[in-house]
Amino acid sequence: MTTPYAARRARLLSQMAPGAVAVLPTAPEVTRNGDSDYLYRHDSNFYYLTGFTEPEAALVLVAAVGDTPALSILFCREKNVEREIWEGLRHGPEAARATFGFDEAHPIDALDDDMAQLLANAPALYYALGGALDARVAGWLSAVRAKSRTGVTAPASTVDLLPLLDAMRLLKDEHEQAIMRRAADISARAHIRAMRAARAGIHEYELEAELLYEFRRNGAQAPAYNAIVAAGANACVLHYSANNAPTRDGDLVLIDAGCELDGYASDITRTFPVNGRFSAPQKRLYELVLAAQAAALDAIAPGLPYSGAHEAAVRVLAQGMLDLGLLHGTLDDVIADKRYTQFYMHGTGHWLGMDVHDVGQYRDVTLADKPSRPLQAGMVLTVEPGIYVRPAEGVPEEYWHIGIRIEDDVLVTADGHTILSAAAPKTVADIEQLMQQS
Repeated sequence: MTTPYAARRARLLSQMAPGAVAVLPTAPEVTRNGDSDYLYRHDSNFYYLTGFTEPEAALVLVAAVGDTPALSILFCREKNVEREIWEGLRHGPEAARATFGFDEAHPIDALDDDMAQLLANAPALYYALGGALDARVAGWLSAVRAKSRTGVTAPASTVDLLPLLDAMRLLKDEHEQAIMRRAADISARAHIRAMRAARAGIHEYELEAELLYEFRRNGAQAPAYNAIVAAGANACVLHYSANNAPTRDGDLVLIDAGCELDGYASDITRTFPVNGRFSAPQKRLYELVLAAQAAALDAIAPGLPYSGAHEAAVRVLAQGMLDLGLLHGTLDDVIADKRYTQFYMHGTGHWLGMDVHDVGQYRDVTLADKPSRPLQAGMVLTVEPGIYVRPAEGVPEEYWHIGIRIEDDVLVTADGHTILSAAAPKTVADIEQLMQQS
């Protein structure tokens, strides 16, 4: 049976020049301090094509040419019983080949010698240009060129592998969509848990602990990114990370957090009153952001431009800022002059996948004017309008120090879109009901 990973390798091979070679290593282990490493996380592109999670590994692909079929080769650590006692299972080349469906598998220590042979007479080498592999590639090419007197030729060109993989990863297959649905569901449960645990005086890190507990108890391997748990004025800091302040009665709490499950990220933001009730000014701003998100979601369907969601959200937010006295003038002027960026200074979303800010072009770079690219079924993006009101002259004081963001994970479908993170409450009524019940 063909695995999704084998199918992706086949798709990539079909885009390579006949007889060309591609090489893609996984991420290295990184020391945290002393003799402790950070929790290991594989390279996203490598995992996308292999499903293999061990460090010290590389994938090599050789495109078909004539009657010679394509070849997929994994280089990985050899079996080592002594090291496995300390560090856990190593598949070793033979078991990895059988388990993950490669044509061949060899020890990682053989990579340099084998690459010098595989590149002999190959027309092109595909790899991530400008990265850590550059020096090693230079060594492989030098080894091939040293054989020129015997008639062996080195690749005439090197091709950046990343744009091909970026385009592939932008469209999620059914296997990926299923994982991302589950990841979003786990994260939604975590946000619900945090809302239920909230009370005036609780520290931000206590709410973060509730999130992390729910992630792990449901099988997620790690947070997809460092959680933002921001109470009161801290919510006006877009990338707040301290998560150490106590909450106060009357605060809103903004939580931006998502888990990573089987290599795929979720990314949800919810904002709620720590005491379970929105004040009147908080509710006015919250309803504005919710309306902006609804407008953005209406702009998500196949064929519509990616930028349409942001433009729709900005129009609603800008009008709301005028209606609430945060800004003055006409709607068209506020948008043209970008005066709304005093209170809304970021985009309305980003691609989501194996990386939180996932790969893929936002514009159609094949056209001269590089317009916003049209959405396609299988794309996954976040939709996250917000409003952040810092004290300033002319800004009504009742809105000072209020930061609100509402973010969902959205899958573009053949007939529109579906919200993967819909289980996390976001209307004023649903949030207040949940928190009062708790």
